[in-house]
Amino acid sequence: MSATTPAASSVLPLLPPLSAQAERLIELGVHEIAGVPAEELRGFAAAAGAAAGCDGGALLAVHPDRAPASALAPLLRRDGKPGFVVTDMDDVDLFAPLDTVVLPDTPLHLLTGLDRGDTMANWSPAEALPALTAESRTPLLLTEGIHWVLQQPTVLERNHCFMTIGSRLRKPGGALDARTPALWISNGTGRDGRERRDAPKVGWCWAGNRHTWLGFASAAGRRGQDLGG
Repeated sequence: MSATTPAASSVLPLLPPLSAQAERLIELGVHEIAGVPAEELRGFAAAAGAAAGCDGGALLAVHPDRAPASALAPLLRRDGKPGFVVTDMDDVDLFAPLDTVVLPDTPLHLLTGLDRGDTMANWSPAEALPALTAESRTPLLLTEGIHWVLQQPTVLERNHCFMTIGSRLRKPGGALDARTPALWISNGTGRDGRERRDAPKVGWCWAGNRHTWLGFASAAGRRGQDLGG
């Protein structure tokens, strides 16, 4: 489906153990943003890590209603520079899960089988979503993508960044806004400002456009605090 040869996939390091991920979120103050006691976060990570198949490679995430993208983005760091949301996306927290995304109704959840979607580089979001669905994969939400980079900063690299098309904004009439959120690295041009060059960036692209340097982050599934499927 791509107009050109997709970018080659990079080998990503494994995510830290869930216990270490919990401590990272506590260190950053995410538990306070979410109103989740530190011990609850630690307890969920411990229980999930002890459950068969719930640790190695799994990502710990907070529900977007508890920790919105606008609060998480500034916690990102690259070369000592904080993350930011582009100026023309002041409605970033209104981007909600697609109807097809099954999100556990709990403050905390896990994502398993993460993939940055490098093989879909130069696909449009409109092309990628049905392909992911056909593979029984679920696109990441914007906040989940931010959590991934918080835990594994090297997942965001030049020429290998990603979109999070599980989050979309609905217009008053119900139609989807044409913007699709993504995470990439600022070049420090335009309204970003030169001081933000190389900083992690939350932005958007049109749903019908292709970009050779953007894949489509997805997961095999999500598990809530009951650790069910």
